[in-house]
Amino acid sequence: MRNFHRRFASLLLAGATLAAPVVITGCAARVDYTYHDPYYNDDHIWNHDEVVYYSQWEHDTHRNHEDFRKRPAAEQKEYMDYRHSHPDNDHH
Repeated sequence: MRNFHRRFASLLLAGATLAAPVVITGCAARVDYTYHDPYYNDDHIWNHDEVVYYSQWEHDTHRNHEDFRKRPAAEQKEYMDYRHSHPDNDHH
């Protein structure tokens, strides 16, 4: 019986660990708005795809997560420079 509880607890912990990123990014992916990039004079639709690029930029540049709209203008420009050097097929 004790062995069953340990296995169950291990499986529960493993499941929670695997589900956590999905739950966390699921909330962030619900943000849909359009950002006009004044430096490149184009628009970016801030949806799940953009969140993925933005999260990668934060990781690559060793930044803590912060809402893009709350970042200083200089950091927003840095992200847009990064984004334009990593285009995707849906980029407008």
